[in-house]
Amino acid sequence: MSDHPSPLSAVIAEDDDAATTGIPSAARRAQPPPPPVEVTEALLHALPKTDLHCHLDGSLRIGTILELAEQDKVDLPAGDPEGLSRAIHMGQVCESLEDYLSAFDITLSVLQTEAGLFQAAHELALDAAAENVRYLEVRYSPALHVQRGLKLTAVIEAVLEGLREAKRETRIKAGVIICGIRNQDPQTSLRLAELAVAYKNKGVKGFDLAGAEYNFPAKDHKAAFQLILNNNVNCTCHAGEAYGPESIAQALHYNGAHRIGHGTRLREDGDLLNYVNDHRIPLEVCLSSNVQTRAVRDIASHPLKFYFDYGLRVTVNTDNRLITDTTVTKELWLAHRHLGLSLEDICTVLVSGFKSAFLPSRERADLLEVVNREISEVVARFHQVEPLSAARTA
Repeated sequence: MSDHPSPLSAVIAEDDDAATTGIPSAARRAQPPPPPVEVTEALLHALPKTDLHCHLDGSLRIGTILELAEQDKVDLPAGDPEGLSRAIHMGQVCESLEDYLSAFDITLSVLQTEAGLFQAAHELALDAAAENVRYLEVRYSPALHVQRGLKLTAVIEAVLEGLREAKRETRIKAGVIICGIRNQDPQTSLRLAELAVAYKNKGVKGFDLAGAEYNFPAKDHKAAFQLILNNNVNCTCHAGEAYGPESIAQALHYNGAHRIGHGTRLREDGDLLNYVNDHRIPLEVCLSSNVQTRAVRDIASHPLKFYFDYGLRVTVNTDNRLITDTTVTKELWLAHRHLGLSLEDICTVLVSGFKSAFLPSRERADLLEVVNREISEVVARFHQVEPLSAARTA
């Protein structure tokens, strides 16, 4: 299934001491295996995780929106948490992706100052770290944060400083993905791609194309992606969420995407699905968000399990922590409860998240070594056995 050894294999392996006592191998095999570890939300919370698809403007704290609106004299559709939650249809199924995206008009209204951007980024990283997300990629479009005259550079600096402050406090690794927007002028995407190139190795990990898919093809933004690729910057692309697999094909073959955001409708094109699998192109899956935008009917209808069983490299992400009312822990729990992912499946998905991170190879390998060891230790702890040594889990 995975091109990486199972993180659980060390936990369920026979004891090394038994192999040196002269006990016949057949007798050792006859020993009953340890009971399976029950998958609980507490276990999923404790495991090290990534969040590779997380929008800054969809992941504020509800109280922060109210606080920033009061500070900056911004009118909101409601002045209390309950009313505001309804206004941004927090966790509620929307009519369409476009209806879902309308909530961002509210959140963006309070993200037009350096202080607001810093606070939102800082709190997002803190919230992720609190559920043991070890690596976070925060995406947003700086062009949407200049309504009050901020320069694009000031926008990105504020967010990067917020993430740096969170790292100082919690040691979470975090970076930025700059987004072009499908329904904006492709020249704007090109300007944002230039910004991503300028901030390469300064906190920006990649480039993305987000926004409404229907009638706004990815290939219109090819020039931006060409600049990104020419400068050896990582890139991903929202595709196959609200439009068919041809949207994914454009993201891959016109724009050269290294990962696909969502990819929910990839299953409709078997040949393209095999291409994605053969080239180990990761999918940034967001279960609850796909239900909320009506990309799928319900969690049980989601193709994540099919993709995983087929061998695709899938990752599980939040998309918008506030608007979708979710966490990575909750998304993994839903995958277990409604799609039947076992603990071993979940651990493989977690490792795939770290494998798919937009990090240099050596840094990614070092992080994987730590994460694999930690996964084994967490599972062992919940199994009520002693954690395995580093040598056993290397």
